[in-house]
Amino acid sequence: MFSGAMTAIVTPFSEGQVDYETLTELVEFQLENGIDGLVPVGTTGESPTLSYEEHKRVIETVVETVGGKVPVIAGTGSNSTAEAIELTAHARKVGVDASLQVAPYYNKPTQEGFYEHFKAIAEEVDLPLVLYNIPGRCGGSGMIPETIAKLSELENVVAIKEATGKLDQASEIAMRCDLTILSGDDSLTLPLASVGGKGVISVVANIVPADVKAMTDLILEGDLISARKWHRKLFALSKNMLTLATNPIPIKAAMAMLNMCADELRLPMTNLNPQQEAVIQQSLKDYGLLS
Repeated sequence: MFSGAMTAIVTPFSEGQVDYETLTELVEFQLENGIDGLVPVGTTGESPTLSYEEHKRVIETVVETVGGKVPVIAGTGSNSTAEAIELTAHARKVGVDASLQVAPYYNKPTQEGFYEHFKAIAEEVDLPLVLYNIPGRCGGSGMIPETIAKLSELENVVAIKEATGKLDQASEIAMRCDLTILSGDDSLTLPLASVGGKGVISVVANIVPADVKAMTDLILEGDLISARKWHRKLFALSKNMLTLATNPIPIKAAMAMLNMCADELRLPMTNLNPQQEAVIQQSLKDYGLLS
């Protein structure tokens, strides 16, 4: 149901407040560059440090700006099932097309806990759900393929954002069920496609959406050889966005260098040091985005 290039869009700040005007401009930039979908208030959107009211308004702003042109998959997950249901119900009310549901973090549920958590959301809110499996953000606790396959039997669980970094995991999911598998790591979008992936929820697409879409279009056409050219072009830039520091620190620094938004984060996120900034700047020059 959801495939191709989808951007995990940042939440821009100005003097400590959400900059909704810039957010609107960023959404319009994505639409102008042909992106297939937008994912607000996920990890890249700094959802942990947004208030509930900010979280809701960011979703509303993105939905209004998109105007139905592409799907909006709003991050409405939580490590509290009741809070996830509340946020998901609000997102449905304001017109999102789907919800991105992160695996509960910090409290480290059992596999049965994962299942019951997502099952409760699916039964309470009539909205397509994209599961988000990211053990690195969940204290090493993630869903195993058996649990994901069991969840796929729920009617409105439609896809999974795979951010385990393990192709064997993705292969086993593809073997066990027919969920749409989306990459959660830009550098693994093409490798994941080789075992059945259908696209990416992308960080680097905040700055090069057309290029990420060019690669995923080729993937969906089955032309992995041509897609490899884009993979190689995007690889170094993508890796720096996710390994130089914790996401979204590097991507916000890059966007500031490109005059797209302020390099402003909320604690406990902190800015890059000068040496790291120099690496990002050189990456942008190597890619041809800065002179």
